[in-house]
Amino acid sequence: MASSLVPELGTGGPAAVSAPARSRRWAGPLSSVPPSVLIAGVVVLLVVLVALAPGLFTDDSATTTDPLAALQGPSSAHWFGTDQLGRDLFTRVLYGARPSLLLGFGSTVIAVVAGAVVGLTAALGGRAADQVLMRLADVLLALPALLLALLVVTVLGAGTVNVMTAIGIAFVPGYARLVRAEALVVRRSGYIESAVALGLPRWRIVLLHVLPNALAPLLTLATVGFGTALISASGLSFLGLGPAAPSPEWGALLSAGRDFLQTAWWLGVFPGAAVTSTVIAVNVVGRFVQQRFTRRTSR
Repeated sequence: MASSLVPELGTGGPAAVSAPARSRRWAGPLSSVPPSVLIAGVVVLLVVLVALAPGLFTDDSATTTDPLAALQGPSSAHWFGTDQLGRDLFTRVLYGARPSLLLGFGSTVIAVVAGAVVGLTAALGGRAADQVLMRLADVLLALPALLLALLVVTVLGAGTVNVMTAIGIAFVPGYARLVRAEALVVRRSGYIESAVALGLPRWRIVLLHVLPNALAPLLTLATVGFGTALISASGLSFLGLGPAAPSPEWGALLSAGRDFLQTAWWLGVFPGAAVTSTVIAVNVVGRFVQQRFTRRTSR
């Protein structure tokens, strides 16, 4: 009788019950993520890896020319074909990920930092500061961001740093308005009134309470804004205002390939596909993060 109970205990004991629970626990976070977001996340991680270590994916040089191999179509030797100087386009697209992402990331950082400063100053600096800064933001928001960035980079001049600065300035008004709105909500909350009643210094209230709560939605929005900044940077590089040659930045590759679209279509298709797929993947992931954050804060 006792021996007959052993198999039953072995099959229905705690170990058998907890195994499915553990599998559900591990599968839970990923099971709630749509497949499209997972694919987009893989694409983003792959692009970041390529930008950090392009040598892991190719042994060729992005700048070495070979006139005898100029304008060869895609093949097993050159997956994306070659350009007008015989350079391997696959290698140049891979090495172009770093300067392209750098432009998008740098301009987003500038926009987020400057937008946070302007928004907090407008919310906490008094009525006069609020009126002046927000009316200026309204004027800048009336202009398309890419046009405003083009105007700024025309004044500053071409170059990587100037393009990042121009795009960052163009996106400051949107971030500033968001930070101002969040800071005003936080400033009127009960725990801020309690902190003021306790006599806490103003700078401590701003740094420990207002700033973290106001910046949380800003960082979430920045994941979506990064994709827009990336495509804006590629647009300015396409116009010849970005990194100088022979930098293989994606916008510059598109600009170089537009003169050969009828005879060498691959010079424009593959760099354009790199920009498009990266921007779409970043936007999909950013929208998902934004939705999750909005759902969590609305509870």
